[in-house]
Amino acid sequence: MTDTTKKPILILGGTGKTGRRLAELLTAKDIPVRIGSRSGTPPFDWQDKGTWATALQGVGAVYISYYPDIAVPGAAETVEALAQLAVERGIKRLVLLSGRGEPEAQRAEEMVKASGADWTILRCAWFAQNFSEGFLVENVIQGELALPVGNVGEPFIDVDDIADVAETVLTEPGHVGQTYELTGSRLLSFADAVAEIAKATGRDIRYRQISHAEFTKAMAAHDLPPEFTWLLNELFTEVLDGRNETLTDGVQRALGRQPKDFSAYATETAATRIWSN
Repeated sequence: MTDTTKKPILILGGTGKTGRRLAELLTAKDIPVRIGSRSGTPPFDWQDKGTWATALQGVGAVYISYYPDIAVPGAAETVEALAQLAVERGIKRLVLLSGRGEPEAQRAEEMVKASGADWTILRCAWFAQNFSEGFLVENVIQGELALPVGNVGEPFIDVDDIADVAETVLTEPGHVGQTYELTGSRLLSFADAVAEIAKATGRDIRYRQISHAEFTKAMAAHDLPPEFTWLLNELFTEVLDGRNETLTDGVQRALGRQPKDFSAYATETAATRIWSN
């Protein structure tokens, strides 16, 4: 264990996909955690800097997961302000959850590096759990996922692996100054991923490529907040252009094992009946 684990670890986004799992892993090791969320004690709100100092008080390290996503405009400056405040308060150990191929995410990485912190970057591929815990789950349940993405390969990463890496870099020495680019073990198109889910569930679930105009119209019907609409447009029109069609060894470097395969994710998740209609 490191010195940072003697004090609580502040998990920003502690109720989200990675933060919730990280909290469970640390708690199982009797490492104190503080959940950084608007419903936390004390509360933390990215949009209210007045909540930051109290949330940071007395912690030994911070896991930074930006809401709604580190790719949105202005995220880098907000993360920079948080990192600077943490370092000013004597909290040097910062771990940033970042995204592959996202310019704003890479700007945030550079700002954390420049803050004077003992940093580690977790630069992640698309989460496999977006199909089961995110905005795609309803479409999967209904039997058809329609997105403006063609035959582009994405190395979907299981968030269990991200949480395992986060727990390791926060509690064991040797990870300061490291950037771990985290991907799954295979490149799959969205059609491939949906086919894996269909196989695991035994259901007829289909993928359909649609135009950007159709996608925008479908999003408008959901009455999403503007930042989510912008984010989805950015992800599906910019990031999924083939720039991330490579596999990396980040999971192996951090954990000494292979990442969980997408088929294992699909099988495990199908067993929970989350995709049953």
